[in-house]
Amino acid sequence: MVVATPADAEAQGGPKPDEPSGGKFIWMPGPPATGGGDEGYARFVVDIPKAGTYAIWGRVIAWDGNSDSFWVTVVPPDPADQNPQETQDTHYRWAVAQGNTWHWDKVNQWLDGGTFERKWDLPKGQVTITIWVREDATMLDCLYITDNLSDDEAEVNPKLPSELAAPVEPEGKLPLTWAEIKVK
Repeated sequence: MVVATPADAEAQGGPKPDEPSGGKFIWMPGPPATGGGDEGYARFVVDIPKAGTYAIWGRVIAWDGNSDSFWVTVVPPDPADQNPQETQDTHYRWAVAQGNTWHWDKVNQWLDGGTFERKWDLPKGQVTITIWVREDATMLDCLYITDNLSDDEAEVNPKLPSELAAPVEPEGKLPLTWAEIKVK
């Protein structure tokens, strides 16, 4: 996965996306194509304030049915050695709602029998969320993690990073580790 701008996406043959938060997003470059490269990922290390059940929302663009999915793992609780690009385990497949403008979509579990709610029982402390490439051209702007498990976006009311209150900065520590991006 790479960091990109709307002009980068337009150069790959799709519609130019509207402006993402912070002016950039991540994706595996390429035109929408069946399958995609199944290489690369973005890893987010997040501090969970209290143990509980959480849902994850992503602000995404998926041009069409050939660019509308990622793999998603969360450690803990998912097995630390799981690589869904290799195993093709559909329990980790996120069917992203299609649309050519940025929109919020709740991470789900897309099995061969349908699309089902996905939630995680997370411990207090650090968890690692990995968004794996499944299909090239699927775009991710940001993630929103919440203990509101509703499927109704209006009820959850996900926020962009710029809409959240400034984090408290503990002395001598960074308030948040945003992401590590790996490209194979």
